Amino acid sequence: MNKSHTVALLAKRVFFCFMLLLPLCKLLNGNLVFAEGQTKFAQDFFDVAEPITLKDPLAVILGAIDNDGAFVFTYADAVKFAGHSCPAVAGAYKSTQLALKALYGKETPVRGNISVTIMGGVDENVNGPISQIVSMITGAAAENGFKGFGPAGKYGRYNLMSFAPEQKTDTKATCTLLFQRRDTGKTVEITYDPALAHADERMEKLMPLTLSGKATDEQARLFGNLMQERVKTILFQPPEGTFIIREKQ
Repeated sequence: MNKSHTVALLAKRVFFCFMLLLPLCKLLNGNLVFAEGQTKFAQDFFDVAEPITLKDPLAVILGAIDNDGAFVFTYADAVKFAGHSCPAVAGAYKSTQLALKALYGKETPVRGNISVTIMGGVDENVNGPISQIVSMITGAAAENGFKGFGPAGKYGRYNLMSFAPEQKTDTKATCTLLFQRRDTGKTVEITYDPALAHADERMEKLMPLTLSGKATDEQARLFGNLMQERVKTILFQPPEGTFIIREKQ
């Protein structure tokens, strides 16, 4: 078999493989993206926000990841979990990220080794939705969490998430959370106040129109984009004081 025939045969095989993959993929902005099984977000910054990486011993034990593996959570994961993107979802994600950095420094945080207490009741402000994002990332669950193996509840996440109805959040803030490492007891408090990331003044008029279904397509689109601009600010350039972190003794 001569060289030219070999090259031609190889080219045919490459073309055949490409044609097999083509139905599964599409060309988008110069990048090959799988069309099936992927969420097409209206905002491109969801996957650009800094991810959160955690080890998870339970996942290793049960074969979900290798010994040297880790879970990587993105803001896009939080959006999918919540079903939307808003200042509460962004604040929960960013608060968790900042708290884990304060607790672990350069170490990789360990999922399931973190307990979380949220000031106020579960139905106060947006404590409930915020707790769900925090739980997704840290593994800290309420009474509905995994109870672990055996009488000692090894690898359990049960009751690692709690609420403190008797302790109110600062009236100016949306939420205050306590994150504690179970192995060392180190604890940090983080208070989140999205009011410092000012909403565009046009949103005040657009919100009732959009929620009532009376907004035009253009108005509804503008409302959503303005909302996400605020979210983007919270994630990437939060004004000073938006997140306040204190180490607790």
